[in-house]
Amino acid sequence: MRKRKNNLGKIIKQARLNKEYTREQLAEKIQISARYLTSIENQNKKPSFDILYKLIRELGIPADNIFYPEMKRDLSEKAQLIHMISQCDEHNLRVLLQTTAALLKRNEA
Repeated sequence: MRKRKNNLGKIIKQARLNKEYTREQLAEKIQISARYLTSIENQNKKPSFDILYKLIRELGIPADNIFYPEMKRDLSEKAQLIHMISQCDEHNLRVLLQTTAALLKRNEA
């Protein structure tokens, strides 16, 4: 069996930095200690399923990045937009829909 390299900590750390969260801010949001988050990011500590779920959701990490790190990613703007839309609540979806409709109407003119 092929040995897997553990990139979970790196993926979480990069996603946290992309969101511009400090460790303390993220730890507070998902209700863990900053020290525990540090151990996940830097010392290959394996979080429980519940903590992993909270990290994925809070940071907007596509689960494939964690479970299939060897897969090629579609990093196009369209793919990024679709991923972000999937994280929107109903209000934000209505705003996006209206904004998109206005942009398309403007392009037709």
